[in-house]
Amino acid sequence: MALYDFILSKETFFVKNRWYLLSTPILSFLLPLVKIPTFKKAVPQEFIIYLPEIVLSPQKVIQEASWYQSINYIDVFLGIGFIVFSIFFIAKLLQIIHLIKTHKLIKKEGFTLVIIANKTKAFSFFNYIFLGEEIPETQRPQIIAHELVHSKQKHSLDLLFFEFLKIAMWFNPIIFLYQKRIRLLHEYISDEVATKLLPKENYINHLLSNFFQVENIAFINQFYKQTFIKKRIIMITKKQSNKINQLKYLLLIPVLISMLFYTSCSDSPEIIENETLENLSSDLEVERLLRENQLLKDSLIKIKKQVEIRSNLKRFSKNNMLENYKNFTNKEEISFMKIDKAPTFPGCESGDKNCFSKMVQKHFSKNFDAKLPNQLNLSSGRKRIFIMFKIDKDGNVVEVKARAPHEKIKEEVLRVMQSLPKMIPGEQDGKPVAVKYSIPFVIAVEGNNKN
Repeated sequence: MALYDFILSKETFFVKNRWYLLSTPILSFLLPLVKIPTFKKAVPQEFIIYLPEIVLSPQKVIQEASWYQSINYIDVFLGIGFIVFSIFFIAKLLQIIHLIKTHKLIKKEGFTLVIIANKTKAFSFFNYIFLGEEIPETQRPQIIAHELVHSKQKHSLDLLFFEFLKIAMWFNPIIFLYQKRIRLLHEYISDEVATKLLPKENYINHLLSNFFQVENIAFINQFYKQTFIKKRIIMITKKQSNKINQLKYLLLIPVLISMLFYTSCSDSPEIIENETLENLSSDLEVERLLRENQLLKDSLIKIKKQVEIRSNLKRFSKNNMLENYKNFTNKEEISFMKIDKAPTFPGCESGDKNCFSKMVQKHFSKNFDAKLPNQLNLSSGRKRIFIMFKIDKDGNVVEVKARAPHEKIKEEVLRVMQSLPKMIPGEQDGKPVAVKYSIPFVIAVEGNNKN
């Protein structure tokens, strides 16, 4: 968008700019799917499952999660926006259909003229050209010539494309900007063709007449739109761009390369040095960064081991290489998203991740001493706790670690988590594997018992 606004939009290569505006949104969807091995850093993932946050109140121990806790409010918010914008689109589409059905139609070669009674509107939608009955006969040929360009070049398809993007991604303001620019570009294209049929001065006078009413529909081509008039006149009177200026489109190449570099490397976590942590004011943030730093150090050790065996692996065939790599990694830990079968909580269906999460929450809520926080002189408010543990290849809960605002709360959390029942271990390729978990807890402390 920046490349178009600052460089390409000033040129008179209207057709090329049209395809630029249509293709770059599609590229934005495709780029994240392209991974270039040369760019991508092969940092192995830390295989951790992030379970939903648990909130405990000292006044009442939560036995089961409430229905509203299981709702993904972001999805609900996005869904509401999708529905609202879909309704707006359908309403405007029905408005156009109503105009076609209730007004006089005149069949012409290649298009249909819709005469709207007692109006001075002028716009087009596909092969329909809408003209207000009050528009003078002397001005109609110029308007029809302009709108025919929209019709023949299928500009309505462009607008509908962005309309559908707007419905699906209504929260993205760039979609609205793209739609506005493609509509203005359509007018440039039609003006360029229409001004070849009559003097530019006469055509500009029609635009300046402030006569035509505007139909507020985003996916139609309007002959008159006040916010576009000045830009259209400037472009009509502008000298044709030199053909050599088309080389500006090559600027897209370094932009795409930089984006490919970003998307290819985006999965590689950044190593955070310990010196940075000393400047952080939040203890909880320090704990999180320390944990990530330690995990990344472990990852670097794995990388070194992988580098050592890579030269040996090259001597084998492709099949032998894959087999040896599997034997080397031994699948000690596996990603929650890639695992064939996640660990199973006793009583849940095999591999049921949602049930696992709910049962862990229920176990913690049932066994945690809810009165403890109010006995520790903690200030009122939400107290965050971070917990990590692993379910090993035998289904045992091991390596339980916690970070809490008080040592006694930490001890209680460790006690509760260590009392989890033995699980059915996760599986990958038919073999048991270990899986790490991370859970954020929030204890709501009511009342200030500080001395």
